Amino acid sequence: MRNLFQVNVEEGRHLWAMVYLLQKYFGRDGREEAGELLRRRSGSEDAPRMLGAFNEETPDWLSFFLFTFFTDRDGKMQLESLAQSGFDPLSRTCRFMLTEEAFHMFVGESGVTRIVQRTCEAMTAADMDDPTEVEAVRALGVIDLPTIQKKVNLHYSLTLDLFGSELSTNSANFFNAGLKGRFREHRLEDDHRLHEATYGIPEPSNGGWSVALHPALNALNARLRDDFTDDCNLGVGRWNKTIRQSGVDYEITLPHVAFHRQTGVYRDLHATPEGDLVSEDEWNRRRREWLPDDADRAFIESLMKAELRPGHYASWIAEPRIRINHKPGDFEWVKLAEA
Repeated sequence: MRNLFQVNVEEGRHLWAMVYLLQKYFGRDGREEAGELLRRRSGSEDAPRMLGAFNEETPDWLSFFLFTFFTDRDGKMQLESLAQSGFDPLSRTCRFMLTEEAFHMFVGESGVTRIVQRTCEAMTAADMDDPTEVEAVRALGVIDLPTIQKKVNLHYSLTLDLFGSELSTNSANFFNAGLKGRFREHRLEDDHRLHEATYGIPEPSNGGWSVALHPALNALNARLRDDFTDDCNLGVGRWNKTIRQSGVDYEITLPHVAFHRQTGVYRDLHATPEGDLVSEDEWNRRRREWLPDDADRAFIESLMKAELRPGHYASWIAEPRIRINHKPGDFEWVKLAEA
């Protein structure tokens, strides 16, 4: 709960930081856009957020942890790019915000790690070695690994859409104007102009995939998205290390870049998490294999019961390895008033 409060406070501060820049430096247009930023609300029917991933419901802690792991990582990638801006007020603001995004991603990665660890602990204690026996694992009061994989598929694919179209004239114009760079531009060893450079994007070919080269300036979004995937895989690797150490035979993976996409070059394709192209009918028929359905969501929410005893934890999450500010597990962070 403390982490949730801190994430919300810092995300609100990020909003106000952008509003300040718009108000101070961009005249009437900036004031109008700042008003629009403040008017939009996640999930609102009248004024929803502009990007779809920010309108998704977050009804349970697993959803929150995956949101902070994936979607805040998109924030990291975008802020890293904007931190290279030649517009100094924007660059300085983004550099400060990056320190807070790091905490948000830590909350997500460590939260999922604790969920995965608890599931494996419960399976080991029950002498269960088949993680695909979903109902048997759920009966232990934990979230089964295949359902966690479905949630990973959902949040990862939703976050990929935040990068926009793989090929973008706008991103090229921003780069040429010096308003935005690439991820960690200062570490890249090229001319930083990209006039003759190319970048490869996977595209469907003869029922499979091939890499098509495009001008690197137009493919900046695709490159940033690939950097995001590389960064995500580091955290997923740590989740899988936790699973391996428990002795359970299972591996969490990121789905193919074309899976469940709503924007860009893949939006009209129907790809499995492995990248196999299938018909729309087959994809809809097998959707429940790859993405959480109402039954999965209902089960996860059924576990979301408050544990109010100091030093105790819910059945579906392991104790934290390092506690907040190194306080003991029964430290009374929140004092509950008597009814």
